[in-house]
Amino acid sequence: MTIGDEFLRAREVLLKNRGDYDAAYREFRWPAEPSFNWATHWFDAYARGNSRLALKIVSATATVGVTYAEMSERSTRVARWLADNGVAKGDRILVMLPNVAPLWELVLGAMKLGAVLIPSTTQLTQADIDDRVTRGKVTTLIVDESGIERAAAVKSVSGKNLRLILVGGASAPGFTRYEDLYSADASFTAKDPIGTDDPLFLYFTSGTTAKPKLVLHTQRSYPIGHLSTMYWIGIREGSVHQNISSPGWAKHAWSCIFAPWNAGATSLVHDYARFSAKATMQVLAEEKVASLCAPPTVWRMLILEALGQKPAALEETVSAGEPLNPEVIEQVRAAWGLTIRDGFGQTETTAVIGNSPGQKVILGSMGRPLPGYQVAPIDHESKPAREGELSLLLEPRPAGLMVGYSDDPEKTALVMADGYYRTGDEAMRDDEGYYHFVGRGDDVFKSSDYRISPFELESVLVEHPAVAEAAIVPSPDPVRLSVPKAFIALAPGFEASAQTATDILAFARDKLAPYKRIRRLEFAELPKTISGKIRRVELRKREEARRAELGETRGESEFWLGD
Repeated sequence: MTIGDEFLRAREVLLKNRGDYDAAYREFRWPAEPSFNWATHWFDAYARGNSRLALKIVSATATVGVTYAEMSERSTRVARWLADNGVAKGDRILVMLPNVAPLWELVLGAMKLGAVLIPSTTQLTQADIDDRVTRGKVTTLIVDESGIERAAAVKSVSGKNLRLILVGGASAPGFTRYEDLYSADASFTAKDPIGTDDPLFLYFTSGTTAKPKLVLHTQRSYPIGHLSTMYWIGIREGSVHQNISSPGWAKHAWSCIFAPWNAGATSLVHDYARFSAKATMQVLAEEKVASLCAPPTVWRMLILEALGQKPAALEETVSAGEPLNPEVIEQVRAAWGLTIRDGFGQTETTAVIGNSPGQKVILGSMGRPLPGYQVAPIDHESKPAREGELSLLLEPRPAGLMVGYSDDPEKTALVMADGYYRTGDEAMRDDEGYYHFVGRGDDVFKSSDYRISPFELESVLVEHPAVAEAAIVPSPDPVRLSVPKAFIALAPGFEASAQTATDILAFARDKLAPYKRIRRLEFAELPKTISGKIRRVELRKREEARRAELGETRGESEFWLGD
């Protein structure tokens, strides 16, 4: 047996049984080769002499295409340059880039070298970057022109000898131009052996504590683990797959990198400054997209636009990030004859549950466990139940599960106790084995597919002198699913006026990244438990009832950012 045979066998089982869920689930086994390196043993081997596009980026001003063979060579040069310039196995690289080809090259290059990537959105504030550099133990920071000042500032303030690399053709003092990396030799052999259990990704993900958790993934858990994601989406070899997701988040790696490249498809990216449903529809048709993965926010925006005729090549449509409204599924089905298939996963996992191709879709259901995952709702005694906390069996351990929270062993032990990984989400299993999302186990919520931590936003609000206490809850929104709303208890001496609300919202806007922006505010007395804890669940229910009754009509003492 040669290195990679187990991966090829597992991949073939899923591709062969693309429309046969029972056979795929029964026959699939996670490959367990300890010396397998996905970037060299799969991608480079597949890319040898392969002129098919691995990546195509379409924007309003240009189109960039990179073949499998070109991507393989470029990423090898990147790995070689990094190694020749002091980046070693295990070193951590913070990448803060938009949708540009170097982002994909760096993923492969880091895998070949054994370095650890910390993918991050370009919207990070200075404080966000400082935190990631410090807690992530970053040695190299890679940005485009928009990040020059923030990268230079963190190096200056931290006093660390950070290696700075600038993507985009420009130059700046203290930065190496990314284009210089291409000058390295197109051959590379890692100095130290790289195993599948070696770290690869470190994701900062919001929680209910003051600081985001650090989710650690390995050379196995994401590259190999996303075989389940490939199967759920139904990507065909040689086809064009499009995922609509922002760089820096786990979903981007899920469906812009590993799922399409596991299948041998072209990953198509539509790079835009501002989302346009009309432009998206045009790209789907012109680029002959066969499979589309998009969050519910995008699907809702698309149906607000006249869907028109189905893009001719489109065969598979999926959604993930939060539950998709049945009425959206029905409207797309009526217009295009295609059923959007929902799925479930986390930053901590790959795709765990999904409505796979060719199977009956029950509206409102996330689907059934995907090949390689054993799933069960469990009760408070860690026993399987019809409804409970959605959990994964750890024996055998699924390949797509994180190692743990690298900065919090106690949290890791808690979520991995008694033979289960606990997702923190509540679900119900019906008589046919389909899972239905019930609710989140904590107060974290999604807004336009971004995870929002109430604690983080509240911590900013209480810095304002007018704010005595604050509570953030999701406020239902027809496009974004929900937006952050602040309930504010004022400090003595301040009035519940439009001016005070404006000052607080502007204060928060300047301190938070755009995707975390607080868009609604209400002055109110905060409900509390007998022990003095704020009851967000009560505020959440109050807000849901108000929006159902009033829609976009403002309530008394309520103010919106758009005003």
